[in-house]
Order: sequence, then structure tokens, then C-alpha cells
Amino acid sequence: MKVLVTRPEPGASATAAKLEALGHEAILAPSLTIRPVAARLPAAPAALIITSGQAVPCLPPAFSHVPVFCVGDATAGRLRAAGFPRVESARGDAEDLFRLVTARKLAGLHVMAVGERHGIALAQRLRAAGLTVTRRKVYAAKPVRAIPAQALAALAAGEVNAALFYSAESARAFVRLSPPGTQAMIACALSSAVAGALCGLPWASIRVAVAPSEADMMALLA
Repeated sequence: MKVLVTRPEPGASATAAKLEALGHEAILAPSLTIRPVAARLPAAPAALIITSGQAVPCLPPAFSHVPVFCVGDATAGRLRAAGFPRVESARGDAEDLFRLVTARKLAGLHVMAVGERHGIALAQRLRAAGLTVTRRKVYAAKPVRAIPAQALAALAAGEVNAALFYSAESARAFVRLSPPGTQAMIACALSSAVAGALCGLPWASIRVAVAPSEADMMALLA
């Protein structure tokens, strides 16, 4: 299958390599660009909360000893590779992350390192559960203005069989671009929330991963 990869870099290239190892042809078309944001982070947090792997490159090495709670295994892997050994994965979504953090009940300040407008509801729920939580924006996601020429040509020619969508923000950005050819494509969504953001375009079908993992996403291509 020819599969459109809409997630931003560096994840896009990593996903493309996995698709090609499975025998698919990956076409890169990130619908967002990511840039780090200078943030004032507390000097000695009790724990970090990470809702997206995009935050990992923005974390200071001085925090490497701090326990980290993250939403999924892919992000956990990126954290460990970046030198953060004390990582626990919720292996799911924001609800699973909430359950993990509240189950651990660490005393002290929890810092959520997130993107702009991300993690607001989770932070409010954690505070309501009695935890001390502060949000800090460490990166910004900006919608791209156009689909790359090679991907647009493949879409217009009706050559793309499926597209992968890892976040509602990426899905909304893609829909706003009104690309051609989607009526013959399968949209593969990481979660029901991501699937909901795809409804502005015609699709052959929208499939939702059984669990919010990349392996379950790629299983939708079978």
C-alpha cells in the first residue's frame, strides 16, 4: 500500500521506516511543524508528565534524575534514549496517564511539559485529585501551509491507499488543507478523538486503532 504519513518530524521518518519494513510505500506529508519554546521550568520538580514525544527534545538534561510519567511506550522509548531512565508509560491515552499519575501519588510539584493548549484538562483533573501540577509550554505546533509537492501529486493521481493520523491536531490541520483523493483512502486514527477530527473530509473508511499504539495503527493497514 501507499501510505501517507501526516505526523511531524522526527516521528514521520521513523514511521516511514517501519512502514517500508512491512512492505508499504511511505509518503511523507507532515501537517504540522514543531519548534521548541524557551520555558521557565521549576528547578526541582518531583515528577514530569509528558503527553507527547514532541516534548522530549525540549527537556533539560538536568532533569534526567526526575521520575517521568508519559502517555505511551513510544514516548517512553524516546525518553530513555534521551537519558531519562526513570520512566513509566501509561500505555494508552490521557485517561490512562491520569490513572497512572494519581496511582503513584508522588509528593511535590508535578511539571507537565506540553505543547501550546495541550494538557489543560488533564492538569485540571490532576489538581482536583489533590496533586500539585504546573503546565509549561516547551514546544509549539504550527500547521503547514501546503502539502509537499510529491505527496500532493500522489493524492491528486489517486495513488494513495491510506493515511495515518496520530493526533487530533494533525488531523485538523490536514483537513483544513482540503487535499484531493481522500474519498478513495482509508484514514487510520490513533484514537476516537483523532477519528472525530477527520470528519470534515470524505473517506473510503475511517478506522480506529484498538489501542493507542503505533503497532495497532499499522495493524489497520492489513
